[in-house]
Amino acid sequence: MLQCKNVTKKYMKLTAVNNISMDFEPGRIYALLGSNGSGKTTLMKMIAGLVKPTSGEITLSGIPVGIETKSHIAYMPTESYFYNYMTCKDIGKYYKDFFEDFSIDQYYRYLEEMHLTPDMKASKMSSGMLAKLKLAVTLSRNASVIMLDEPLNGIDIVAREQIINAVISNAAPNKTIIMSSHLVDELEAVIDYAIFVKDGVIVSHGDAETLRTSTGMSIVDQYKSIYTNY
Repeated sequence: MLQCKNVTKKYMKLTAVNNISMDFEPGRIYALLGSNGSGKTTLMKMIAGLVKPTSGEITLSGIPVGIETKSHIAYMPTESYFYNYMTCKDIGKYYKDFFEDFSIDQYYRYLEEMHLTPDMKASKMSSGMLAKLKLAVTLSRNASVIMLDEPLNGIDIVAREQIINAVISNAAPNKTIIMSSHLVDELEAVIDYAIFVKDGVIVSHGDAETLRTSTGMSIVDQYKSIYTNY
């Protein structure tokens, strides 16, 4: 289990994440929901071990997040991080060298499904193509925690369906999937658990169906209620 206990991250006078506690269980798909600047990305980066909390603790199976846990956590950032000279084939080799759990066969299957070819260069790709490439390499790892930061950004409607299907196909009883997004309507049908983040604080969370039943509102309508005029 992935656990965040009283996690806070401050940048000078700005508090990006404020005393967040949350357990993420295997076998579930979580949505971190909130507007830009709400703290979603900062929380993900701390879980990935890329940013250190100012206070609090993050553990995976009881082990503090760090060097030991990085081999079990796959993180897809919003930024493109490939060298311009790299082709899809180069990127596959790069990931295979770095991650023992990376499946090159699975990677090529994703490339085919997303209409990308091994000889395509990262520097020649559109933002949508790069988003699909990032997803392909991330989901080709057999990690116990998979985090996707705004996976639908810059993606057209048809490609969004491909991405959602790829995420669903990757779900497993031993995997925890966490996606951040402000495109709530696209995620509502596939998530198990919703976490609403505002100003670095979790303002609402729970099993998606329970939230719908208790509030009488869809996850989309709850999002609108929380973030209207924000």
